[in-house]
Amino acid sequence: MHNIEAAAELLDGVGVARPEVEQAVRILLEAFGEDVSRQGLDRTPERVARMYDELLAGYHVDPHAMINEAVYDVEYDEMVIVRDIEFYSLCEHHLLPFIGRAHVAYTPSGKVIGLSKVPRIVDLFARRLQVQERMTRQIADFMQAAIHPHGVGVVVEGLHLCAMMRGVKKANARMVTSAMCGSFAENSLTRQEFLNLIGKSVTPILT
Repeated sequence: MHNIEAAAELLDGVGVARPEVEQAVRILLEAFGEDVSRQGLDRTPERVARMYDELLAGYHVDPHAMINEAVYDVEYDEMVIVRDIEFYSLCEHHLLPFIGRAHVAYTPSGKVIGLSKVPRIVDLFARRLQVQERMTRQIADFMQAAIHPHGVGVVVEGLHLCAMMRGVKKANARMVTSAMCGSFAENSLTRQEFLNLIGKSVTPILT
């Protein structure tokens, strides 16, 4: 997708039908023994194609273009935290969802990023075929490269349906991953301040 505004719409839930995906879904349904022409399934391939285009929209958005006009010169050098950012992603191993919350912090070095852009950055990397460990690092590395703060800290908590529905079938097991850059990696007091603050405010992933 070449138009950044149209690509950003995908992050807001607007999918685009793709004939090749529709055909793949038809083949899959037929392999299960279903009649793809029956009522209830006759439009399923189209719906699934649009769904995947929405869920994997992160492949079509340039993150630097997305935040280009939302970086501001501000003299502020205390920690900024955007916490409890809901995300939905797809595990690349089984194409099953994993969902949870991300907590993103940074210490500015002359520049801050618009508040709404931080959840969009999380969404952008979540809406790809992912593993949680890589997604966490991608969010931190992009924040560091985009605004060059003194440091960045990211903590992600996720519930993985591949572990809840199949395999070990552990419904309450959650994965927690972190990525620290700059002062968050080098200064234990900065890192602990961040962890203490999100530890006091973390809300349940599922209620």
